[in-house]
Amino acid sequence: METRQAAQTMPDWKVVADEIWAIIRENAQGFKELRESQRETEKQMKATDKRFGELVNRFGDMVEYMVMPNLVAKFEELGFTFTKANRTEIKDRKHGIFTEVDALLENGDKVMAVEIKTKPNIDDINDHIKRMEKLRTYADMHGDRRVYLGAVAGVVFNENEKTYTLKQGFYVVEPSGETFKITEPKDKYHPREWQPAVCPP
Repeated sequence: METRQAAQTMPDWKVVADEIWAIIRENAQGFKELRESQRETEKQMKATDKRFGELVNRFGDMVEYMVMPNLVAKFEELGFTFTKANRTEIKDRKHGIFTEVDALLENGDKVMAVEIKTKPNIDDINDHIKRMEKLRTYADMHGDRRVYLGAVAGVVFNENEKTYTLKQGFYVVEPSGETFKITEPKDKYHPREWQPAVCPP
C-alpha cells in the first residue's frame, strides 16, 4: 500500500527534464538577446561619444578663432607688443617633447602661451604648467633666449579655478560683455616667467 502511494507521488522525470531544458533554452535565448542588446547599446554609445568629441573639437576651434584675433590687442593694453599669433604644435621625437599651444603670441623678447578651455579646471591649469616647462626646454635646445609667460582662457571660469590660475602666475582671459578681459596676476600674485637656462643644453 505504502509502495503504491510512493509510486504515485514520484515525479515523471521525463516531463521534469523537458521542462528544465525548455527553461534553459528560454534563458539561453534571453541571454543571447541581452548580449545583442548590450552590443548594440555599446555601439550606439561609441558613436555618440565620437560625435560628442567632434562637437567639442569644433567648439574648441571656434573659441580659438574667436579669441585669437583680439588677444594681441588685449595684451597691448597691458603693455605687451606681440607681432605674431599662431596655434603651435611641437613634435620633437628625438628629445621626447610633444605639446600643443592653442595660441602662441610672440615678439623679439617675450612669448605668451595661451591655453584655451571651455571651462578650465585645476588639472587643465596644472597641465599648462607642464606645457610651459616643455616649451622652455624646447626653446633652450634651439637657442631661444626669450622669456616665456602663460595665460589660461576660459568661456566659464569658476572663482576657485580663477584664483588658482592667478596663483600659478598665469594671466586669466575670460568673457566680458561682447568681448573678453585679461586679469593680470598682481598684488598677491606675480606673473611667472620661464626664463632661459643659464647654461643652454
